[in-house]
Amino acid sequence: MPDDLPDLPVRAALGEVTGALAAHGAAVLVAPPGTGKTTLVPLALAAASEQRVVVAEPRRLATRAAAARMASLLGEAVGERVGYAVRGESRSSARTRIEVVTSGLLLRRLVADPELAGVGTVVLDECHERHLDADLLLALLLDARAGLRPELGLLATSATVAGERLAELLDPAGTAPVLRVSARTFPVDVQHLPPVRGEAVEACAARAVRAALADGDGDVLVFLPGVAEIRRTAAALGGLDVDVRPLHGRLPPAEQDAALRPGERRRVVLATAVAESSLTVPGVRAVVDAGLARVPRTDHRRGLSGLVTVRVSAAVAEQRAGRAGREAPGRAYRCWPRGELLARYPEPEIRTADLTRLALDLACWGTPDGSALTWWDPPPAGPLAAGREVLRALGAVRDGRVTGRGRRMAGLGLHPRLARALLDGSAAVGTRTAAEVVALLDDDTLAAGAEVDAELGRLRSGGAPGSGRWRGEVGRLVRAVGAGAGARSEAGGRAGAAALVVAMAQPERLARRRSAGAPVYLMAGGTAAELPAGSALAGQEWLAVAVADRSPGAANARIRLAAAADRELAERAAPALLAEAEEVRWQDGDVLARRVRRLGAIELEQRRLPDPPRDAVRAAVLDGLRAEGLGLLRWSDTSRRLRDRLATLHRVLGEPWPDVSDAALLADPDRWWTGRLVGARSRADLARVDAGEVLRGLLDWRTAPRLDELAPERIAVPSGSRIALDWSGEQPVLPVRVQEAFGWTDSPTVADGRLPVLLHLLSPAGRPAAVTADLASFWATGYPQVRAELRGRYPKHDWPEDPLAAAPSRRPRRPRP
Repeated sequence: MPDDLPDLPVRAALGEVTGALAAHGAAVLVAPPGTGKTTLVPLALAAASEQRVVVAEPRRLATRAAAARMASLLGEAVGERVGYAVRGESRSSARTRIEVVTSGLLLRRLVADPELAGVGTVVLDECHERHLDADLLLALLLDARAGLRPELGLLATSATVAGERLAELLDPAGTAPVLRVSARTFPVDVQHLPPVRGEAVEACAARAVRAALADGDGDVLVFLPGVAEIRRTAAALGGLDVDVRPLHGRLPPAEQDAALRPGERRRVVLATAVAESSLTVPGVRAVVDAGLARVPRTDHRRGLSGLVTVRVSAAVAEQRAGRAGREAPGRAYRCWPRGELLARYPEPEIRTADLTRLALDLACWGTPDGSALTWWDPPPAGPLAAGREVLRALGAVRDGRVTGRGRRMAGLGLHPRLARALLDGSAAVGTRTAAEVVALLDDDTLAAGAEVDAELGRLRSGGAPGSGRWRGEVGRLVRAVGAGAGARSEAGGRAGAAALVVAMAQPERLARRRSAGAPVYLMAGGTAAELPAGSALAGQEWLAVAVADRSPGAANARIRLAAAADRELAERAAPALLAEAEEVRWQDGDVLARRVRRLGAIELEQRRLPDPPRDAVRAAVLDGLRAEGLGLLRWSDTSRRLRDRLATLHRVLGEPWPDVSDAALLADPDRWWTGRLVGARSRADLARVDAGEVLRGLLDWRTAPRLDELAPERIAVPSGSRIALDWSGEQPVLPVRVQEAFGWTDSPTVADGRLPVLLHLLSPAGRPAAVTADLASFWATGYPQVRAELRGRYPKHDWPEDPLAAAPSRRPRRPRP
């Protein structure tokens, strides 16, 4: 280790770090960005050991930058004592003692060689970012250390994470120390410049950049969620007398290096989250933070996964602002309102991302459900099971164990869906064509348009942005496939070849246009998706959709990248989704019986089923009744009253009186499915079925004879009239004129005397004069007032002073001479 190391805060703690690892085998180092933990610590660890030190970084850009910085401190070129490796690129030699790699690449190595032969220490840098690969890598390293390599040193470093929790993971016995190094920072003045009404994020960021340039000197570092926002912000800053430099992981290394080097003029560096940690951008005095990040999310119900834009956490916002105070007092401009509540830490990817690739790594490790591992956050059971089901369909696992095909897929460094498309597509359309399509799908930021073949032509021309990176990945994939059985190295470009490879990667996203009008398609997975306005693909009946997403609240998903296809291609690419079945269902008031051939949710063809099974017809009719209600039957007034009577007896007396609600009847149709119902196939058939007959069919030898006794349709009153009861409410109601009830003192009851009848005592005109369930009380206290109010209005009717002694009557009496 050189003696002239930079005077960074971690330098004083290097002896403590190496001593902790020597004594305990594992440790946690918590240190803010800019303290030297990414570069000085690996140099010290390499000087204290004869074995190699491997540093795992979450991003490619940070990987290259860390290796370059350490090599420069040693006065060497990268590839001598310090090397690096990212997917498709490696610079190392027999002399290399420190290798910086991406977490994903180290994960691939570990799965292939659990012993990590020749490696003495692994440094897991920036653990707080909680990327999926990094979380799985930590779990597998802990498992390897517990069994195969107990002497393997593990150092976890972070800028913001709770160190005690991480130390507990490294050593459950509690001996892993937590070392802390403070940064020498300067004060940062934080201002909030939220978007004005309707202002886009890049417009707000550009406004904040102008304020930062006007308020002080130094360079400005701008955090934006993605490459598209970087491009639009750069355009919005046109005309400024500054160097505007993009900085993101998809840039060529030379352009990344240019963004990290100070220039002769002031710089505005437009960066994604790659600049949050691990990297130092010198000269920065101001930070503009859009407050957004792009993170993976999976909609398991709709089968959509991709990157979504979310608000950053408080920890990330603090870390971003801190970049302005590395070298001098600085300023931070936040593009959101002051006082907005932020989550404390970022959401771990393992809780929200597609877990298919993780499931394959676990299967290769020999623990398909991951239950034998120690997790920071265990993978959610549902998404993990969904991932394992995808692997089973791809032939990567069988009976829970990884297959040879699965191991080959894992070694390609691709999502298993893309690995399947590369392997099977190579046999179908040629290795190079398959590799070209897969390289595009694996980096969909290369696509400026929505049509796969057009994007491939643009990239093949060599002049399009990212075409060099794309060609490099194509070459890597071609080499990875090699000369395996069935692989062909034709030039490609055959019509439909790209669509076939896309469909092999995402068979559930094969889509067929719903109608000849709007460009809305139904994907095989059951999700509706639409093309952007003016798309050249709008006239196609079939599409192989490569990329689709759905905004919250949107009716349909949005197709971002697709290729024209046809039915023959769809059936060839997705044979597992083909199914033919008899379908008997209720539709538009009738039983629809047919034989249907489908590709997933897409209907390919149908023909009428002339003699459907009787049980299936009954189930369809019941579905219709459940959807539309038992009101489809014929309900006369008598039938409705019968239902109300039975419902009242069930409520008051319970069993054996049946529950006649829709829910109860439809839950047990065997009790009443007889007669005309057996042959019913339509709404018209059901309308001919008397609901009263259905209800009476529910009564047995015990209940049928007592129905009229316990719940009579009519009750006799003193005048001799038999008046119908209204059973529709909580109490049965008897509407009776006052004159017909003279002399009646015993209030009527039903249901074996358990339920009093509510009397609606009516005027001669049939209007309610009083309501009572206690006749004796009414005659004593209520009747005098009724008599006083009504006898003048109805003089032809009797209004005796003593109603209990008066004779009841149905009609008015003639007045006495």
